[in-house]
This record gives sequence, C-alpha cells and structure tokens, in this order.
Amino acid sequence: MKLILIDDDCLVVSALKMILESQSDFKVAATSDDGSAAISLYREHMPDVLLMDIRMKHTDGLDAAGRILREFPEARILLLTTFSDDEYIIKALRLGVKGYLLKQDYQNIAPAVRAVASGQTVFGDEIVSRIPGLMTKDPLPFDPASYGISEREFDVIRLIAEGLSNREIASRLHLSEGTVRNYLSMILDKLDLRDRTQVAVFYLERK
Repeated sequence: MKLILIDDDCLVVSALKMILESQSDFKVAATSDDGSAAISLYREHMPDVLLMDIRMKHTDGLDAAGRILREFPEARILLLTTFSDDEYIIKALRLGVKGYLLKQDYQNIAPAVRAVASGQTVFGDEIVSRIPGLMTKDPLPFDPASYGISEREFDVIRLIAEGLSNREIASRLHLSEGTVRNYLSMILDKLDLRDRTQVAVFYLERK
C-alpha cells in the first residue's frame, strides 16, 4: 500500500514512517513538510492514502485537501492532528476527507490507514461524539421532496447520520444490504455528494 506523509514536524514524520513501514503492507512513497507540496506529490505518486497534518507553516492540510479533492474526487485523505478544534472538524467533514484522527492515537493509525484505503471513513471517538452538536448549531432547511428524495431514501439518510453501517440499516429497515447500497448510490447522485460521510453532514446540518 503506497502512502504519502505531510507534516511540518520532522520528528513526527520520522515516527509515523517508522510505525507504518513496520507493517509489511505499507510503503511510504514520499514525505514533505508543507501542504503546498501535497498536490504535486499526489499527482506524481497517486497514493492509496495521503496522511496529512492540518496546521503547517505555509499551506495548511485543509486547504491542500480541498485542492486535491477538487482534482481527484476519489482521493483518500486521512488528517492527523493534535488539534480537535470545532472549525477544523466541520471543514474536514464538508470537504469529504476520509478520516480525522488525533496524533495521540498512535495505536489506531495503522488500522485507520487500512480502513481508509478500503473506502471506509474513520474519525476518532472524540471527534465522532461531537459531530451531531457541531452540525446542528445553525441548521439549514431541508425538504427531501425538493431533492427528489423518497421517504425510504430519507430513512436511509437518517440512519447513515446516526452512524449505522449498511448491514445495520438493512436490518433496521428490513431490506437487503444490496438494496441499501442501491439507495445510497441514488442518494449520492441526487444530492451530488461523494460518500456517506458527506450524506451524514448534509443531514445533520439540516436536521
């Protein structure tokens, strides 16, 4: 699995590289100390996962992530930071990054990288517990019919926002997992979103 590390602390980069490359399936293809290099390195190496700090001297990780996702919507970006500021979390969710993990959670980094590489979204427990409150401070109006969302599709959206997996949603709504996946695909298309994390954010902002 090909990785890129972006962090302005060389000690953190060295530690992360050592931790990750101690796993036989990880290879760090490139590193940098600034977000401005992230875009060119991503184009050059097309990594399976990009791990990136948020606060950096010139271009921060959120700005770099936004630029990369505009050019490569399927990019799998995992933000690693010591900061859990509300503003950062909200922006990361809206951008559609695949993960937001505190650097202190060293033991969870390798499993998080594997999960992100497989297409899952990963947010630390502390982050997940705060998302509903963050997203409902200033709710926006949401009329499902105006987006062509059916009642059943709305049920799926609501359960995604509650953090349920496709299997759990299928069980709750007495559907097959395949049917839930089909509903999710239609929801993403109708709302012009990339993944289930953005679906949850969309709903929670308008709850």
